[in-house]
Amino acid sequence: MGDAAVEPLALMSNFLRQCGGYAVIDGGLATELQRHGADLKDPLWSAKCLISAPQLIRKVHLDYMEAGANIVISASYQATLQGFEAKGLSREEGEALLRQSVEIAREAREIYHSRGAKVRCDAKGSGEILKQGQILVAASVGSYGAYLADGSEYSGMYGDAITLETLKDFHRRRVQVLAESGADLIAFETIPNKLEAKAYAELLEEEDIKVPAWFSFNSTDGANVVSGDSIADCALIANSCKQVVAVGINCTPPRFIHGLIQEIRKVTIKPVVVYPNSGETYDAEQKEWLQTSGVAEDFVSYVGKWAEAGASLIGGCCRTTPDTIRAIAKVLSTRSSSVITL
Repeated sequence: MGDAAVEPLALMSNFLRQCGGYAVIDGGLATELQRHGADLKDPLWSAKCLISAPQLIRKVHLDYMEAGANIVISASYQATLQGFEAKGLSREEGEALLRQSVEIAREAREIYHSRGAKVRCDAKGSGEILKQGQILVAASVGSYGAYLADGSEYSGMYGDAITLETLKDFHRRRVQVLAESGADLIAFETIPNKLEAKAYAELLEEEDIKVPAWFSFNSTDGANVVSGDSIADCALIANSCKQVVAVGINCTPPRFIHGLIQEIRKVTIKPVVVYPNSGETYDAEQKEWLQTSGVAEDFVSYVGKWAEAGASLIGGCCRTTPDTIRAIAKVLSTRSSSVITL
């Protein structure tokens, strides 16, 4: 995101100003990989494609950039060194795949920018002016529950045997590798409890990680994270960590987001990031999303309300698509650019 000597929060503030006050995050990665034919019924989930179909991941990243995303998230959510070792890969091979997840996103960005340069060149004769915005690559870190692949990132119930030190030891090397991968951000995603947020914050401090990060939690009631811990308490942990440049919510039904933004804004002035799922329910045993009964949620109709409530980084999570992101980008582009005061 720029000069490491500049305060991380100032870097995010500058990025948001360049984006006109609001940044657009990409949408569901696994959703699109499956739509293109990938079979993700595997403990590695979307990270399986790092091994079997890296070109498909690159295509999906590119599709989201074409749809208007300013931030794309790497395919490393469920990519853990322990998970790769369970597949028979060595520690070195696992680390290489983690780095590759970021390299693929960076390659997609280069392709996108080269295409844009050609279009701008071709458009000169018509007097058309095309703006090429900055795009950041965020390295995804999924929770310990995501590695377990049993749906416990949607409950946060890890058991008494899992301590703060257990979680730090589990995530440490993975975070080190991703911090050195060339990513602009580290996205700690779908954090289900306060304990794991604290582990991440301490890791960032202990390892002197220079790459800015965001923390995003998930909720099923609009007031607490899925474990029952208060969203305000969780946001306070993120607020206390200088490397955390945004805090918010992902993989949560859209109807809960507005209230959660309000709770987060009570305890931090850091930018709020929200990228909800489609509102459907995940079946951890079948490893598939179930259609919600009743009236489907109109995801995009909420976007303006989220921005008004204080969210400045907005995108989609599971079951959202490039069409969703295109619509979000359109809504945000119509809002007047405002100076972000941090």
